[in-house]
Amino acid sequence: MLEHLTKETFKAKVFDFEENKDWKFEGDKPCLIDFYADWCQPCKIVAPILEELQDEYKEGLNIYKVNTEQEQELAGMFGIKSIPSLLFVPKDEQPQMAMGALPKDTLEKAIKDVLKVEKN
Repeated sequence: MLEHLTKETFKAKVFDFEENKDWKFEGDKPCLIDFYADWCQPCKIVAPILEELQDEYKEGLNIYKVNTEQEQELAGMFGIKSIPSLLFVPKDEQPQMAMGALPKDTLEKAIKDVLKVEKN
């Protein structure tokens, strides 16, 4: 089961936006954050793919979920206008956003190219 982030856990594990103006990743390994809503059909298509990816990448990558209905401040901070939106957060570089229900092979390519993570 993927971990759902609240504002507080987001600040601890990804980015403490109340303390830092400039991007500073708080995590110890790259992560992928799925901004979704329960009513969103494309989000429901992506969800099992993300579960599979977490199983396949195991300890090399954290995959988190943010419910945009419950965490409107987080969604607003990243300018989420359409869902699903996926935020790829490398360890030492700026995060990159991708929109829409991406197929698994596209997600794997982004994990490799943006996050620099290979399957275990």
